[in-house]
Parts: sequence; C-alpha cells; structure tokens
Amino acid sequence: MRISDGEIRKLRDEIMQEIDLTRQLGDEEVYRLVEEHAGRFSRERMLTLRERDELEQFLFHSMRKLDVLQELLEDKEITEIMVNGADHIFYEKGGRLYESDRHFSSKEKLGDVIQQMAGYSNRMVNEASPIVDTRLADGSRVNIVLEPVALDGSAISIRKFPECPIGMADLIRMGSLTGEAAEFLRALVCSGYNIFISGGTGSGKTTFLNALSQYIPREERIITIEDSAELQLLDKPNLVRLETRNANTEGVVPITIRDLIRTALRMRPERIVVGECRGAEALDVLQAMNTGHDGSLSTGHANSCRDMLSRLETMVLMGMELPLPAIRSQIASGIDILVHLGRLRDKSRRVLSIAEIIGMTDGEIALRELFRFEETGEECGLVQGALVRTAGLQNTEKCRRAGFLSEGVM
Repeated sequence: MRISDGEIRKLRDEIMQEIDLTRQLGDEEVYRLVEEHAGRFSRERMLTLRERDELEQFLFHSMRKLDVLQELLEDKEITEIMVNGADHIFYEKGGRLYESDRHFSSKEKLGDVIQQMAGYSNRMVNEASPIVDTRLADGSRVNIVLEPVALDGSAISIRKFPECPIGMADLIRMGSLTGEAAEFLRALVCSGYNIFISGGTGSGKTTFLNALSQYIPREERIITIEDSAELQLLDKPNLVRLETRNANTEGVVPITIRDLIRTALRMRPERIVVGECRGAEALDVLQAMNTGHDGSLSTGHANSCRDMLSRLETMVLMGMELPLPAIRSQIASGIDILVHLGRLRDKSRRVLSIAEIIGMTDGEIALRELFRFEETGEECGLVQGALVRTAGLQNTEKCRRAGFLSEGVM
C-alpha cells in the first residue's frame, strides 16, 4: 500500500477516539467505523478500490484481530509463522520459508498482540514469566519468548493446523505411508498395542498421532494429555481432554504433564494419549503402559527408533534415579511399537520406519524392524519411494485376542 506506518497509526487513533468505551462494540460496528474513515482517507489520497480494501482489512485486523499476522493466519496454505521482533516476519508455505513484506508498527503493538494471544487460553506472559506455550482460537499452537530473553525482540512461533484434521486416508494420498502400513497400524491400535511415535521438529508427529488416534474404537474412554491442546479426535463421545497450566505471579499452582497423568489414572481410562514426552513424565507414561492401560499413545523427539529408546532412558532418569537395566526393562515391557517419522530433502513428511520391541538381549532393548522406507530415486525434485514390509509381527498375542490374526495383516 502507498500508505506510511504513521498515517495508519493516525487513522487508527482517530477511529479509537470515536469508539464508545462504555459499552461492548461488536465487530460489525467497529468495521463500519473503519469503512467510514478508510473511505474518507481513500478519497483524499485517490486510492484504488483494491488499496482501499487492503487498508480497511489492515485497520480492522490491527484493532480487533492479530494485526499483520491475521492475513497470514487466514491463508490456508501457510503452515507456520515465525516472528523475530517487530520488523521481521517469516512464514512457511509449500514446505519453504519466505519473509513477509509486512511488519508490526512498533514493539508496543507486537507486545499487545502477544498479550492477546496469551489471553486466548488464559496464559500469562510477562517479565517474570517470559516464555509461554499457548494456542489460538482456531487451535494453532503458539510459543512466545519475550525480550530481553529474545535478544533481537520478542519472538513468536505459530504452528497452524488445518480446519479439518488430516486423517490416515489423507496421509496415504500424500504418500506419507502405504495403505498396507496403515491397515497394519489400524489393527495394532484396535488390538491395544502401546505405540510411541518419534521424529524431528516439524516431521508431523502430532498430525500422525491425531490420525492414528482415530482408529481407537468409538466406544472406548479416551483421555488426552497435552501442554497445549492440539489433538482433534473426531467422533469420540467418551473423551476427556486435559491441558497443563503454568504458574503465575498471582500464586496459581502449576499443573504439569506428570500431575495430569497421575490424575488420568484415577479417571478410569481405557486409552491414555500423551501429546509429547519431553522430560520426567516419560516415567509416568511407561508406568501407565505397564499397569494395564493398553493402547496408550505418545510422541517424542528423536532421530531414529533406536535413538528414541536412548532418549526415553534419559527422560526417565530426569524423573527418578533408577538402574539402567530397570529402565530398559520398563521400556521393553511397556512399549510395543515404535513409529519413526522424518522430513526428506523435498520437504515431504514420511513414515521412515515401524519397529517392534521384542524384549531384552544382553541387557539391550531388542528392536525388530517391520517396515522401512526405501527410496527409489527422484523425479521433478520429489523423492520417490515407499514403505516396504521387512518382517512380520512377532508378539501377536494382543492381535489374537482382538481377532485380527485371521485378517492376514500381521
């Protein structure tokens, strides 16, 4: 637009002076005021219709929405938004990063937007608590780091999620896994196998966990536990969603993932789904898996299935000093299946490995790879390949009890 930041601030101030602060105004009333002032300004400056529309949207977003971020949030093709201070905004579209030509008018405006974001889920972010995880009204996940902890200005990272959750059929269509592997995982989930999903940042762990959770039988009681609620389980009537709470300066007691897992065990769950294990809560997840809560699901950051086992050992030690053989025994008896996701060089997200834990061998956890992604080449910049079956399931007891052995998917 051919309009300076100063002119926009002046217009916004003029509109704010006309707003009746003694009563709650709806969006329509505010937008009418914006149209009046933008129309008058447009005639004086001889703006085109397109420029006038952009000005109206910009003013309205800055007053009632999330300012310059609103347009990016409304673009369905954008999957991630990153704010590095007031002057630098980046976004991911089609798997590639771009820098936006928009920026916040001031550090103060960025601060206002941050407080608005934190308020959506009753979180508090200030100098005493400069780091917070929250979510927006549409479910997008938000991480905020205030300056001076963020040296170059307050930083925001927004992970957007589609309006309609991505299901396993969508993942098959996108080439993330094969129909055979999806049918195999369906049988495992329905049979009550404990499954742990691993992968790097942005590999699609939460999306895959959500898709996998749709296989849980409708009649079962499910409890989900997350730092910031992201999972969208459809058609699950007996669903309880739990979310952590941070401490604040008003004396509110924090509620951690560990607290929620212990509480969930008293709520008669048939399935416990933990969004992500990052620390000592791994011990509680393993204890839940080892005390009759079959079919539990969770995720964690790792570079491979084997690496995920090492990370789980470390996370358990963060919660309690236990001998390493005891920890490995807990992992081997609690987790049945590991699914590892990765992001390839063409930015596609794929299931790279599905492995079964088959017990202990010489003090080490023994893994048996059941599916492996095999690359066959590259075409038009896109990696070609698919998951290939490498072995059959060894521990078939749960499948036998659930009646899936006869279906031939094991």
